[in-house]
Amino acid sequence: MNVQALPMHRFIDHHGNLVSQLPAWADQSILKGFYCDMVLTRTYDNKAVALQRTGKLGTYPSHLGAEAIGIAIGHALRADDVFIPYYRDMPAMWARGIAMEKNLQYWGGDERGSDFSVTNDQTSTKFTTPNNLTTPNNTTQSPAHSPNHSHCRDLPFCVPIATQCTHAVGVASALKIEGGHKAALVTCGDGATSKGDFLESINCAGTWNIPLVFVVNNNQWAISVPRRLQCGADFLSEKAKGAGIPGLTVDGNDIVAMFDAVQISLDRARKGKGATLIEAISYRLGDHTTADDASRYRSEDELHEAWGFEPISRLKTYLMRQGLWSEQDDKQWQEHCQEVVEQAVERYLNIPVQAPETAFDFLYESLNTELHQQRDELINKAMRMQGGKHG
Repeated sequence: MNVQALPMHRFIDHHGNLVSQLPAWADQSILKGFYCDMVLTRTYDNKAVALQRTGKLGTYPSHLGAEAIGIAIGHALRADDVFIPYYRDMPAMWARGIAMEKNLQYWGGDERGSDFSVTNDQTSTKFTTPNNLTTPNNTTQSPAHSPNHSHCRDLPFCVPIATQCTHAVGVASALKIEGGHKAALVTCGDGATSKGDFLESINCAGTWNIPLVFVVNNNQWAISVPRRLQCGADFLSEKAKGAGIPGLTVDGNDIVAMFDAVQISLDRARKGKGATLIEAISYRLGDHTTADDASRYRSEDELHEAWGFEPISRLKTYLMRQGLWSEQDDKQWQEHCQEVVEQAVERYLNIPVQAPETAFDFLYESLNTELHQQRDELINKAMRMQGGKHG
């Protein structure tokens, strides 16, 4: 299936050409800000993969190719909305105000990195351009494009496939009862739409008319299973019809179309008009995770073709044709992104390691005698290894 030939919500094609008039909100400041954000997220992604290869992170799921989806979601959500992420949603989290080092902390094996109710004195990602660029000094001057730093109600990372969808139904139901024109947004991959959790969730969302937006990142591969073997429908958004909710297919490599679709759907939900299912067509340019080798099941020709549709070069081409961006701007911004990411890595590597006995925390209401003994033995072993220093 040639996904680029499918009819979908789109403003800028993969050649950087306008195919539809831009929405009124899409001024040059916001578009340049979106581009800068996507470049920053890709810089982080490349660094995270390198950290995993050198033993400083655990298994890591690259978001390479999905930058437009995440940045659009993060900026479309309001401060009092609730975000229910899946494991490839780091860009959306940063746009919500989560610090990069907190994501690194989680993928480094420390569950405190998935607690978004606290900041641990960490520094939120700065989605701003340096003063010497030709872009505005602050690319977040638009309310639609500013980190809202209100992530305490967002749910933690969800790795088990599609289970976050049922959680999202509960959250959205609570928001409906609470009132106040708030919405929830949940994300998942194309493979998750084959699971009962997802199908039950969209059914409940339609039946109960709750303020919930589903965003499916259709990146064409559920680990090693191609999209064509996952579902017989032309569009995954068609699954919305059976649930009685609107379904929309969007070019997930066009950040203008993504932000527009998510913003409209969230606004609809906040007004009490119910749920929406957005299928964002993208492509997973990297492996499923760093534990995967996609070359074993995916052809080089397919991957090469997909790079021609990726979101960052698309928006860069458009901006440069409009005289809004230059190669010098790009060089300066790339250098700035490297600095930002390296600083985040340094903060991550300096986060104090948890005491080993915390492995026993929050498992039981109280520890029995045998577990107390195991915990004490672990504390004593740690003290011996540290030369009597512990805690």
